[in-house]
Amino acid sequence: MLYYLPRQSHPRLEKMFFVLILLMYLVTLLGNGVLILVTILDSRLHKPMYFFLRNLSFLDICYTTSSVPLILDSFLTPRKTVSYSTCFGQMFLSFTMGATECVLLGMMAFDRYMAICNPLRYPMVMSKAAYVPMAAGSWAAGITNSVVQTSQAVKLPFCGDNVINNFTCEILAVLKLACADISINVISMVVANVIFLGIPVLFIFFSCVFIIATILRIPSAEGRKKAFSTCSAHLTVVLIFYGTILFMYGKSESKDPLGADTQDLADKLTSLFYGVVTPMDLVHEKRLTE
Repeated sequence: MLYYLPRQSHPRLEKMFFVLILLMYLVTLLGNGVLILVTILDSRLHKPMYFFLRNLSFLDICYTTSSVPLILDSFLTPRKTVSYSTCFGQMFLSFTMGATECVLLGMMAFDRYMAICNPLRYPMVMSKAAYVPMAAGSWAAGITNSVVQTSQAVKLPFCGDNVINNFTCEILAVLKLACADISINVISMVVANVIFLGIPVLFIFFSCVFIIATILRIPSAEGRKKAFSTCSAHLTVVLIFYGTILFMYGKSESKDPLGADTQDLADKLTSLFYGVVTPMDLVHEKRLTE
């Protein structure tokens, strides 16, 4: 069995966090669920951009559902236990959704680049024969990365109390419990960061540069405002989403998992922000895009 770290003696703070996270989770489910339903039922929204948004909404529902129930339960029980299968299952789902979303945001940036910079070629380039495989490729890439990372972690031997110093089975917290060399895991994660963080971020950055250059040439002030709002909403979420991941997985510090220092608290709050707040913020971005 693996264990979550026992709760600290702050019952009022924990109750506040429980209510706050539950409300954000419900907003995420409701907002993304409505977006999926609307984009399916309204034939006018059967376009590449809304197809990607539908995938993004489904990703956010799956990601939050894979982690938030465990987080909420950790606030209700003084010592939460979780089996190896449940822990690594949750880790697999989190990796899949996170990596897929990284690639999908890059695909959405390309869609917006084509729509704004090459509107005449847009219907031909972003046909159904193109955007469906693009979304499927995003899912395939995310699942492949998750299989690699999770299979390497599950092979590691664990010893001691197996206390996870986090709200969920986050891989960095789990790796700290291993009684073996984790250099292969670290190298694998660095490579994955370059592929799923570095490349999409560069792609999104250059797409936005071309988009902004094109927008500045639009003679109509109303047209520039509409195009800027679409691009800025997407860019805001990209910065929050990728910034949080880079903060989580770009650190090289290694600490005792039972250490109660401020960095451990920062790691747990960052993980909480990534798993709960970012998906809820994406709901707002999707509405702005529409």
